[in-house]
Amino acid sequence: MHRRAMNRRQALRALALGSVGAASVPAWVATLGDVASAHTGQPAATTGAGVPWTPAVFDPHQHETVVTLAELIIPKTDTAGATDANVAQFIDTILEDAPDAERDRFLDGLAWLDARSQELFGADFQTASDTRQAALLTILSSPENQSTSERTGVEFFMAMKDLTVTGYYTSAIGMLEELDDDGIRFYEDDVGCVHPEHQRD
Repeated sequence: MHRRAMNRRQALRALALGSVGAASVPAWVATLGDVASAHTGQPAATTGAGVPWTPAVFDPHQHETVVTLAELIIPKTDTAGATDANVAQFIDTILEDAPDAERDRFLDGLAWLDARSQELFGADFQTASDTRQAALLTILSSPENQSTSERTGVEFFMAMKDLTVTGYYTSAIGMLEELDDDGIRFYEDDVGCVHPEHQRD
């Protein structure tokens, strides 16, 4: 694997998982991340003109929930969001190719999210208000959240963030609009930061 590609994948993983240490990443989350990394640079699955794309793994409700989650993680602002980059489609492709156990863990996490949202707000995640959706995700992403009862949700959201960030920043939209990378530039070596104060003697 080329060094530049490896550095990008490492950076994407770090961006997605934030302050979580590598040793703290559950094995199943790491496995899905590895499957996603193997897909980067490959064109997204397409259908014929005018033919709607059909998920291979998600049912309609699961798909809509993943679309909502991905857009909450990378919302559309003055640049494209996760929906524009077809992140939910990318995640469905990753799950289709993932081992059964890891796929099931992700889908179990989706079901847990709906159940927890129903418990807290009386509505599944997709139909809860924007404020309540954000509140639940804030709980799940808090480094201080050590609740064993929420471990399924915490791990699921880690996986969701990792796959969303990878899917977005390796899409054509993400590379062009956010990374300013047209796919043409190539560096034989890792040039590192170009600021003088960051150069080694």
